[in-house]
Amino acid sequence: MKVNFRYLLTISLVTALGGLLFGFDISVISGTIPFLQDVFGLNETMKGWVVSSALIGCILGASYAGRLGDIFGRKKILLVVSVLFGISAIGSGVANSITTFVFYRILGGLAVGGASVLAPVYIAEVSPAHLRGRMVSLNQLTIVLGISMAYFSNYFLLGIGENAWRWMFAAEAVPSLFFFFALFIVPESPRWLVARNDEAKAHYVLEKVAGTDFANFELSEIKASLAGNEKRGTLKDVFKKKYSLILFFGVFLAVFQQWSGINVIFFYAPDIFAKANLGVDAALFQTTLIGLMNIAFTILAMRVIDKMGRKKLMLIGAAGMVFCYLVIGYLFKIGRTDDWMLLTFIIITPAFFAFGLGPTVWVVLSEIFPNKIRGAAMSVATFALWVASYILTLTSPILVEMFSAAITFWIYGVICVIGFVVIYKMLPETKGVSLEKLEKMLVKESPLPDLPQGKERRKT
Repeated sequence: MKVNFRYLLTISLVTALGGLLFGFDISVISGTIPFLQDVFGLNETMKGWVVSSALIGCILGASYAGRLGDIFGRKKILLVVSVLFGISAIGSGVANSITTFVFYRILGGLAVGGASVLAPVYIAEVSPAHLRGRMVSLNQLTIVLGISMAYFSNYFLLGIGENAWRWMFAAEAVPSLFFFFALFIVPESPRWLVARNDEAKAHYVLEKVAGTDFANFELSEIKASLAGNEKRGTLKDVFKKKYSLILFFGVFLAVFQQWSGINVIFFYAPDIFAKANLGVDAALFQTTLIGLMNIAFTILAMRVIDKMGRKKLMLIGAAGMVFCYLVIGYLFKIGRTDDWMLLTFIIITPAFFAFGLGPTVWVVLSEIFPNKIRGAAMSVATFALWVASYILTLTSPILVEMFSAAITFWIYGVICVIGFVVIYKMLPETKGVSLEKLEKMLVKESPLPDLPQGKERRKT
């Protein structure tokens, strides 16, 4: 099988721009918190609400994006998502009341939720099995690039003055516009096309990706997986008993990725650095280092995910985060909040996340759900992810206030231990197996079997 890697990379990167905007949108607020507190007079509780308000939109967007993607196609809904990103960026930047600001942040959250569901699903549906992990990881790479773009943008716009926060939000309109126009070169998902009885177009897309033999083989497998299923699966179908174990894995991984505590660092890093007596400008600069670390380790994960497998990367990442949280909690406990070691571990923690849970969770979520219910099931898992993220973001400053920063980070460490054990004991490896083959293996009434570890689909 000779893959047209340039074409596959192009359409995957364009789709993954949704991830870049996802990362930018959820992180840009981190550099604006001091401004927002002054302009709107926020206390700790209100600060938690303002920072987490976008996640309300993420929850709603994730709830409906998969099903809308099944009805109208992945591409059309991503076009709508790109428009929502642009409107939210401008609206947040010009808002003059906390109500208006929160409204536009929720609108941006709708776009983030939609992108988080559809971008990884689309990339998985166009990629050959032996490249799928690397290609879907592009979405995580663009997420961390978006996070870094937000950090750097915030840092360089800081000098504008008291209205710098408005430009920090408005800057997102530029990549939103680029994403909108770039999507016109992306074809519709071949698996969605087959479900819509447009086999000719599906064959054309698959053939362009990896040749005629690949297209014929994939088309036959897709048709077989959809045989007898004239309609796409509904939300009710997702909760059928035969899918229960797959759904458990999807929801567990989605929730664990968020409750690992990483968004506390992504969202509140400048706040944490400021409390280490760095000042706003130095705090934002330190935050850019988190972005660079994130990018470097995401790229490393992309290089090894199809060799080492998803499970091993998750275990390494979770174990590393446990160690980091233990140290961070200890340093807060003994009062060394202005210590270089605390700053170092705050920066290192996202590196373990970027190597482990960051890319692998999105890859596994895009792989494990069967063709018939993929859109709806991805929405359920991503809905759980954003609910978990909302709860985490809203409660983390409250937990720090109620207990202490030390105990809060130790709580996240305990959650990472639980996640490590569940992944080690229960999660099968999915690398190198076609989506249709995974469906045959995973959709069983009986206990889940071990999946093959070899290069199942390197050749057709």
